[in-house]
Amino acid sequence: MTAHLYWDEVWRTDSGRTGDWSRPHPWVVDEAARLRKLGAQDVLDLGCGVGRHALWFAEAGFASSGTDASEAAIRAAREESEKRGVRVALDIGDFGRLPYADDSFDYVLAFNVVYHNDEAGLGRVLEEVRRVLRPGGIYQSTMLSKRNGEYGHGIEVSPNTFRRPEATDDKVHPHLYVDAADLLRLHPGFRLLGATDAEHARPGSFHWHCVFESAGEDVAGTHHGRFAQRAGA
Repeated sequence: MTAHLYWDEVWRTDSGRTGDWSRPHPWVVDEAARLRKLGAQDVLDLGCGVGRHALWFAEAGFASSGTDASEAAIRAAREESEKRGVRVALDIGDFGRLPYADDSFDYVLAFNVVYHNDEAGLGRVLEEVRRVLRPGGIYQSTMLSKRNGEYGHGIEVSPNTFRRPEATDDKVHPHLYVDAADLLRLHPGFRLLGATDAEHARPGSFHWHCVFESAGEDVAGTHHGRFAQRAGA
């Protein structure tokens, strides 16, 4: 993953840290309400950027952690956490080697981050997500859709992975696009709970909004992992 090189420059500017990057996405907020009912406590924002979700989770009462490959992003997130008076464990890190112990989190969020990859690189990241998630834990992520207007543009550097050398944004770095079958194929060890192919900020900007459950031993008499039964237990 190299897109952090572009975003590191963005996060160094005042304008780059405002707007959407300072507010949690409503889809994440809605999922957090369900997580709270399920008894989730420990959450990780993977690719946290300047902390819009990691900070919000902390303010909402979760034990929040965030990691990003951008030093500028983590520095800005730490400054904002101090300003708001909330505690967030923030680390600069490689998503293929997360600095956390096995079974550390009830929930991992990867919002607009893991598709900056090819299939092999995504697989390495997801291995780490599975490792740090507790059995039955929740993984919420976005993936670029093949319905996205950018699909097929530029140089195909790997199957369904494109980069645009002439781009002035992060698309100068590799971006992976998937369809529904790809989602299932690329997420072994997860159970898909829901997926919607939705437009983001502009027409044609289709992204998959996905919620997965980390596979684990089902609670007797159910088709849910232990985490999903915690509230009822």
